[in-house]
Amino acid sequence: MDVSIIIVNWNTRELLAACLDSVIAGQEFAVKGDGDSRPDGSLAAEIFVVDNASTDGSPAMVRERFPQVRLIENAENIGFARANNQAIRQSRGHYVLLLNSDTEVYPGALSLMFAFMAKHPRAGGCGPRLLNADGSLQESCQPMLTPGREFWRLIFLERLWQQATYCQAGWDMLTPRPVEVIKGACFLLRRTALQQVGLLDEQYYIYTEEVDLCYRLLQSGWELWWVPPALVKHYGQASSVQMAEAMYVQLYRSKIQFYRKFGGAGRADLFKNLLRLAYLPRLMVAWGAAPFSPAVAARASTYRRLLSELADM
Repeated sequence: MDVSIIIVNWNTRELLAACLDSVIAGQEFAVKGDGDSRPDGSLAAEIFVVDNASTDGSPAMVRERFPQVRLIENAENIGFARANNQAIRQSRGHYVLLLNSDTEVYPGALSLMFAFMAKHPRAGGCGPRLLNADGSLQESCQPMLTPGREFWRLIFLERLWQQATYCQAGWDMLTPRPVEVIKGACFLLRRTALQQVGLLDEQYYIYTEEVDLCYRLLQSGWELWWVPPALVKHYGQASSVQMAEAMYVQLYRSKIQFYRKFGGAGRADLFKNLLRLAYLPRLMVAWGAAPFSPAVAARASTYRRLLSELADM
């Protein structure tokens, strides 16, 4: 089996259907093949959908419209990392593709990524050029997380001099280049690299699990690459928007967890203090404007919740 494609879903039925349509219709491989390649040179693939207790009919849709897909139904939402690992452990592909349910894969994109990996044996993983819904460029890779880079971004200095993000708009869109973090919306991984560094850390409920994996891959000597000729549209936050405030707080909880894991309590506490410095002024401004705007009032509530929960993170 060449590749195992793994899609975790939570209440994104229509987006999931469009994602599966794009994967099955637009790629040069045979789904559920039993060999390493097809006589016509196409790739042999298996597709997993791991459903985290959706209530929108997603599992029924997959069974009815995509019988070739291997469906794993969870009785509860077990989180993104655990759900991906469920399928990875059952999969057989030489490569593993982690793909968000709110993506649409352009024809030939996956084959371009597989071909790149085959020619670069030190590449532990690669990612495509991600596009927004309107076709504009979306951030698809980034420098490795550090407290300093995060604080720089949070106090809006990133607009003057990019430290926490790459200037992808100025990159050559035809030439792959090495990067430090691949966005988890579409992330092709070499199984031998996963076997060396381990699967996604299930201590992360959602967010930052791909940063953790990228860090471990780089520390073990593997390379990570951005492959811009491969195009994938990513709508973004289709699941997390359903619980916007909780997911906003969870994002920083996961980042603190990352800093604690790879830098100890002191590094985690440093980041929490930087968050306080960045968000206390935001909260004060939002509070002042909240009576005049429901949107700003919601933002103030989110900032207040983040700051109140920092001590326990």
